[in-house]
Amino acid sequence: MLKNKKFMSLLAAVMVFALVLTGCGQGADQGGGTTEGKDSIIVGQGADAKSLDPHATNDQPSSRVMKQIYNTLVTANEEMEIVEGLAEKWEQTDDKTWEFTLRKGVKFHNGEELKASDVKFTLDRMLASDQVKAIVEAIDTVEAPEDYKVVIKLKEPFGPILHHLSHTAASILNEKAVTASGDNYGQEPVGTGPFKFVSWQSGDRIELEANADYFEGAPKINKLTFRNITEGTNRTIALETGEIDIAYDIEPIDKPKVRDNNKLELIEEPSLSIAYIGFNFNKEPFNKKEVRQAINHAINRNDIITAVLNGAGEEAGAPIGPRVFGHNPNIKPYEYSVEKAKELLKQAGLENGFTTTIWTNDNPVRVQIAQIVQAQLKEIGIDVSIETLEWGSYLDRTSRGEHDMFILGWVSVTGDADYGLYNLYHSSAKGGAGNRTFFENAKVDELLEKGRVATDASEREKIYFEAQEIIVEESPVANLYYQTQNVGMQSGIQGFKLHPAGHHRLYGVSY
Repeated sequence: MLKNKKFMSLLAAVMVFALVLTGCGQGADQGGGTTEGKDSIIVGQGADAKSLDPHATNDQPSSRVMKQIYNTLVTANEEMEIVEGLAEKWEQTDDKTWEFTLRKGVKFHNGEELKASDVKFTLDRMLASDQVKAIVEAIDTVEAPEDYKVVIKLKEPFGPILHHLSHTAASILNEKAVTASGDNYGQEPVGTGPFKFVSWQSGDRIELEANADYFEGAPKINKLTFRNITEGTNRTIALETGEIDIAYDIEPIDKPKVRDNNKLELIEEPSLSIAYIGFNFNKEPFNKKEVRQAINHAINRNDIITAVLNGAGEEAGAPIGPRVFGHNPNIKPYEYSVEKAKELLKQAGLENGFTTTIWTNDNPVRVQIAQIVQAQLKEIGIDVSIETLEWGSYLDRTSRGEHDMFILGWVSVTGDADYGLYNLYHSSAKGGAGNRTFFENAKVDELLEKGRVATDASEREKIYFEAQEIIVEESPVANLYYQTQNVGMQSGIQGFKLHPAGHHRLYGVSY
């Protein structure tokens, strides 16, 4: 139930905002027509890719495109099971050594054959990247003793190494192509995947074409296009008119339109994602725990889930969700209490509140969350202004620590607590690697490092339970909700499956 008149007014404002977006969407190009026998598919998503170099970024829109261009050594399927990728078999020869046997005859899009030297080049390059090295930091050395044999030696035993090697950031590159392109590689990628890069109109679309020589067989479609359609309502309109075939992340207000349209289909499942508000530890007054905890108490998460998500989310307590190994179910969401929030501000010497900013990218759901949080924090004397940035600029500037507060999400892509916690809360991952709060806690660092090398599942779980308790107490973020994920598509689409990590594989999709 809606709790009070203030919330009713806020909900009305959010609905007006949504209606404005709907009005803006009326200018979308009109499509339609028959889809039978189409040999191309257009996908709409909420932001353009930042780069198609797997080592230059670790954001969702980029990863969703890269998933089609590249392959990894091993693959995590839709059930998060590890299956063959570019490696046809592998074995662990001791607690720190893994040997992989590559498929023979696999060709990169430039015609070069995949060799073990490409794998070594890729993983060495990944280890040198500040953006993604944390994903494979457990690796000590990579050797290529034979053309089709790769030996990976770890610094210490590391249980989830195969899931980390299935991450899109660990996509295997061709050394010759990367060297030839130099700094431009992110705009002219070369992989082994089912689709080859054709062109990129920045801010608009990325064009891919079928790789007829793909080692699993040619795709069922000849052309795949990713469209950047920032406004969620415009994505839905594009889907309704047939301008696009698949729309990622249908917004809550638009889901009934898709669900009730017999020409469309909506699929929705729980994900590995969490949405949160981060606080910059390097800026006052967010260096005070009482301030961070006060904001946590001042946020009514249920109101956000009701007003913005139409109920499609679960209030978040622990910093990783229930589908992620190591999730601590004993941690409950911060209690919504204006009184407690005001008392904590008083303890921090800020009884009269303060002025600050909250950043979001140009994502309508996040903008609406910012508006609700702005109103809620006003009740405890915090005057918040909202700044909306373009996605690439948002990632760059938050990685440099220019913000006060920011709204983001994190996907525990590997399904393991290490990935869900290390990148966001270990001091070595500050900035673009994931820790955009610039949080640092020696005990948390120690526990996350222990969790990486422990091999017993129950021991790892105990370690991660403790780490999460400290993180929630220190409050570098306000965990908002565990997210569901959805996709809307034309009813004639066949072969599409949601991936829990959100990087949906489009090989095998057709009309």
